Amino acid sequence: MTQSLSVNEARKLVLHSQRLNNRHQFGNRTEATLEAIEHLGYVQLDTLSVVERAHHHTLWNRLQKFQPEHIDKLQRKGQIFEHWAHALALLPMKDYRYSLPMMNRIAAGDIHWSPKNSRETRKVLNRIRAEGPLQARDFDDKRPNNKMWSRSPSKRALEQLFIEGELMVPYRVNFQKVYDLRERVLPSDVNTLVPSEEELCRHLITSFLRANGLGSVKEMGYLRKGIGPAMHRTAREMQEDGLLLRTRVGDKDYFSTPSSLVLLQEKLPQSSLRILSPFDNAIIQRGRVNDLFDFDYQVECYVRKDKRRYGYFCLPILHGNKLVGRIDAKADRKSGTLILHYLQLEVSSSRAQTVLKALNPELKRFTAFNGCSDLKLHRYSGNGRNPVFT
Repeated sequence: MTQSLSVNEARKLVLHSQRLNNRHQFGNRTEATLEAIEHLGYVQLDTLSVVERAHHHTLWNRLQKFQPEHIDKLQRKGQIFEHWAHALALLPMKDYRYSLPMMNRIAAGDIHWSPKNSRETRKVLNRIRAEGPLQARDFDDKRPNNKMWSRSPSKRALEQLFIEGELMVPYRVNFQKVYDLRERVLPSDVNTLVPSEEELCRHLITSFLRANGLGSVKEMGYLRKGIGPAMHRTAREMQEDGLLLRTRVGDKDYFSTPSSLVLLQEKLPQSSLRILSPFDNAIIQRGRVNDLFDFDYQVECYVRKDKRRYGYFCLPILHGNKLVGRIDAKADRKSGTLILHYLQLEVSSSRAQTVLKALNPELKRFTAFNGCSDLKLHRYSGNGRNPVFT
């Protein structure tokens, strides 16, 4: 049996599952941040700080009292850890064992970034074993060139040992990783039993659907290497056991769960507005965003300047159950000004003023979140008069 959903119902399901409907659904303070990360399954880390960093931004959109220092506290307490999801991410420590297949595959010779230099990895590992936690800056070798992804031999070795799981990151200093031996970081009560392929697939499926409401097999195994056939097989088995439901939206087929579909009974505030990070869990899969929200989105910081359509670091605007525009923003922390290089709304004239009215208080919050006190708009494109934000 297939459950049919309208596009609006599908969006409602996704936004409720992503906890983007209000900021009061988790507990208080540090515990709330842990609950949010555990619910989402991961939160992507990113080095860019044009506005507040992506992992902070993603959590801030879901938590009324989020503070960036919550992450440091949780990491130092061994309740979250850093490793690879589809990209570098913060992950719940309770899910540590599900990272072991990737760690073991790379340790066995699979290439992640570049071929392993065993001599260099032994050298950095011996230093950390003898001296304790170290940063890349504690090694005196240099990058071979100034290209964006160029790294020194020791940095490549540190990252190789990190992705293999030999090293962990117990904390960061000024957002720079501090590396230490796994046995000195991993809590003693953490389950380190390597999951079977089926266990891993079940984890990926249930985690994705808990956080997203519905998803295709391809989406649930997003950028996971060599796992496609097992994901399809496991999804079929879970459907036969009544754990998954086939769900159709338009001409697209998805899976959902009985518990996720219960969320359709809850109201979605149509006046709520969020300014999203480009790396927010709700929009990280761009094809999915296009399918479900009819929104063509690309973060253009990696696009040549003369090829950009909207700006260097555009942030999607979510209003109710629609993605209605984008803001190319930059926090000028020296002057304390949040600069909106470009604001584009993609709504009708009748809706533009409603969106702008909801955007005004959210921009005020976003300005403060970025450590700024002033707001400056350079250019507006959309229906209605040029907005004035107070």
